[in-house]
Amino acid sequence: MTTVRTLLGLPGLRRHPSTGEELLDRPVTRLYVTELPDPGRYLSAGELVLSGLLWWREPGDAEPFVAALAEAGAAALAASGADSGGIPDDLVAACGRHRVPLLEVPPDLSFAVVTERVVLALATAADGARKRLLTAAAEGTPVPGLLDRAAAELGTACWVLSAVPRVVAGTAPLPIDPAEPARRFATAHGRPTAAGGLSVLPVEGRHAVPWLLAVAGPLSGAHAELAEELAGLIGLARARTRHEPAAVTEGPVRAIALRTEGSDEAADVLSELLAPGPFAFARTDASEAFALVPGPVWPDGWAAAAAAALSTVEPLLRASRVVAGFADAMPAAEADGALEVARHALTLAAARPGPAVVVPADEVGVHQLLLAGASAELRGALRRRLLGPLLDYDAEQHSDLVRTVRVFLECSGSPTRAAKALHIHVNTLRYRIGRAAELLGADLGEFTTQVEVYLALTAQ
Repeated sequence: MTTVRTLLGLPGLRRHPSTGEELLDRPVTRLYVTELPDPGRYLSAGELVLSGLLWWREPGDAEPFVAALAEAGAAALAASGADSGGIPDDLVAACGRHRVPLLEVPPDLSFAVVTERVVLALATAADGARKRLLTAAAEGTPVPGLLDRAAAELGTACWVLSAVPRVVAGTAPLPIDPAEPARRFATAHGRPTAAGGLSVLPVEGRHAVPWLLAVAGPLSGAHAELAEELAGLIGLARARTRHEPAAVTEGPVRAIALRTEGSDEAADVLSELLAPGPFAFARTDASEAFALVPGPVWPDGWAAAAAAALSTVEPLLRASRVVAGFADAMPAAEADGALEVARHALTLAAARPGPAVVVPADEVGVHQLLLAGASAELRGALRRRLLGPLLDYDAEQHSDLVRTVRVFLECSGSPTRAAKALHIHVNTLRYRIGRAAELLGADLGEFTTQVEVYLALTAQ
């Protein structure tokens, strides 16, 4: 990493006495030469600004110039006062106020020579940094190790983020919600972007769920090139990573089912959703993946968290939507049953609107699971046998007795609650239920009848 202190080792450049030692360790990414009185719009963070002070005319001119450098995050100002009789006092004072390191360029040293020396120093340092990263990658250094090396070269914190979203690795606590970089990246249509003071680049690879490299602060010059190199190396490290199946032969397990509609990305999405915890795929095909996860307890609100995660990543997928369902904890010996519960929860999720839907087991009724074991033909036959007269009456009279009976049963047979739910008078409700009972030849106030009729109503 090239710093202001590093450049002081070049022939000619020297530190102005007003600049404190604590300011000399700032990283330098490239050189920018200017004689504009306010160069702010053209500056980038980490630049060494070289100026002959041709813009300075009188005391007070230095303040906007130095303020622009400070706001842009310039590494330092290297100034020559050959035409102004030395470096002006107000420039020295402004650099002190804004904590911009001030270097002196001797009057007999041409800017061409300074430029050549600085550019060569930056190129040499960048080449060395790339070689060190390449060596680390070739040695099989995992992602956290690569980030540590890169952070030392760049002089700033780095993170690898999954678009699920989650923090894969980092050299410091992430200062923002990991979902924000993923959202910004989706809005930028996969191009490098910025989020919450971080520079965000795509990590190379052919995985369905992208990884992102985030670097604290803006990137420019040699640092931008090094970050791009790092993103490529992280992609290679990710490709070398293999998922190790979890042991699911004993203890409680949970089952997860996930579908990516219109694409073959289910396995990749489910892997990222469950990482970094242990899990084992039970079965996968082009658009569906089923996994078993060991452990009896999941965090409260996991279903909502999973839905939020899938909503974040969905815009970055080829799939038209993502749906998932999961089962309660069951003994490992009953894993097949857990997978069936997850499969049915997935079916319910697919029937609901939205780009990303998650249905937990507690939203799946027992009667729905029992009916799911019957074929569609058998369910249809049972529905016709129990509800035939009611279905025919509604079709002939354009009435809605089937819905009335269902609401009545879902309100535990309470005429008052059912009438309120249907927005009709309670006497009207009683008349309709009486008429339905006549058509069915059954007592809808009897518990066994209520169970049979409700199962028939929910059979499709």
